[in-house]
Amino acid sequence: MQIISLVGPTSSGKTDIAIEIAKVLDGEIISADSRQVYRDFDIGTAKPSMQERQGIAHHLIDVAPPTFTYSVSDFVTAAESVIEDISQRGKTPIIAGGTGFYIKALLEGLDIPKVAPDEDFRTELRDFALKYGNDLLYQKLVKIDSVAAQKLHPNDVFRVIRALEINKHTGELPSEQQVLKESKYQGIYFGLNAQDRAFLYDKINSRTDVMLEKGLVNEVEGLAAKYGRELKLLDTLGYKEVCEYLDGDATIDEARAKIQKNTRNYAKRQLTWFGANPKIKWYHIDTMAKEEIAQDIIKCLSTM
Repeated sequence: MQIISLVGPTSSGKTDIAIEIAKVLDGEIISADSRQVYRDFDIGTAKPSMQERQGIAHHLIDVAPPTFTYSVSDFVTAAESVIEDISQRGKTPIIAGGTGFYIKALLEGLDIPKVAPDEDFRTELRDFALKYGNDLLYQKLVKIDSVAAQKLHPNDVFRVIRALEINKHTGELPSEQQVLKESKYQGIYFGLNAQDRAFLYDKINSRTDVMLEKGLVNEVEGLAAKYGRELKLLDTLGYKEVCEYLDGDATIDEARAKIQKNTRNYAKRQLTWFGANPKIKWYHIDTMAKEEIAQDIIKCLSTM
């Protein structure tokens, strides 16, 4: 089965263009965003509002509580079910998002071990990292599986712990657990980028301003009150910097600047990931209007 996938860095306009495509193809959108799956995390994840969705059905948004660890395996299982449902109703499934690992696992057949979260083990390792430092935790993984460790940064505590968790429960090397298998789908990839990187960075900076104007600080305060300040998601992009402001460790302008800088760095990593996929047909958002891009994508699809 051929599946349309629209990818690209944050702030590149994936949602708007996916909606334009869906209008023409009678499609429904499957979000491939690792944070929009969580309920209550709205402003800081740039989750599209019901008005912004323009009547187009969006799937895999608000499907998990913030206290749940939603894995890539959960995404693949859920996405396969949604694709089947959309297809059976005679509509067109469209994957749109910036979490490259989700998309690769779904469309390229990346086999992910289904290991249930071990919260006690995770707490133990998080406490270890806090007491002895991230690098010593990272060295635990180096000793077990240097190949897996080379793919991770020592400060990527969540994924380091996940790798150790997989090893604990399977007795096998994490690097040997994630293998490519034959996918049931044929991915048709379209990507959004900017010819002038400064154009994308300006959009990122503006989006940060809009998030703060919409009430990101109030959202973070409410989330911390509801779920507790130790919630892992509050340590992610946009939320972490606002927490630093609320803790008195930064001014609001410093928090704003940190969000913008960290988001720009995240966009670079996304582009590096997607840049490794030769199947992607790229469009520049600074040289083409979103309507033009959508029309060209539809034209390409009509010839397949």
